[in-house]
Amino acid sequence: MTVAIEPLLALVIGILILIVPRFLNYFVAVYLIVRGILGLMPITLT
Repeated sequence: MTVAIEPLLALVIGILILIVPRFLNYFVAVYLIVRGILGLMPITLT
């Protein structure tokens, strides 16, 4: 069983934004950085 990282990350960040809205900028920045890094990684299916 494999879990997609991006939807899980979006869910966690969404919940954290609801709990602590003042950290919205940090959560969005981290999310965009992680998404960018994952987007640059080559997809290898073995």
